Amino acid sequence: MRPVRQAGSKKRIPKEQIRQALALAGLLLIAGFAIAGPTGLLAWNESEELLQQRQAQIAQLQEERDALKNKVDRLNPDGADPDLVGELLRKNMNVVHPDEVVITLDDE
Repeated sequence: MRPVRQAGSKKRIPKEQIRQALALAGLLLIAGFAIAGPTGLLAWNESEELLQQRQAQIAQLQEERDALKNKVDRLNPDGADPDLVGELLRKNMNVVHPDEVVITLDDE
């Protein structure tokens, strides 16, 4: 004979099933982060694109740095490049030689 259940009594869930349910929930949470988290599989492609952009930016900045280093080396007080010094004087201080003619162009 089966025992008769009284009204209002709750069915008890064994502790082992609770542990298994918590373990499953934890595994599903970890799997969710592995796929959709900030460093998951879905973010991988975005990270690759960002890395390529940063590498291109670094290459451009290195070229600019090399150009500036070259300019600084050419302006060394011990042996400055006279062409560069003349160019910078004309550009920054509006200095010209007496035999030069200045032609201005109106921007319309």
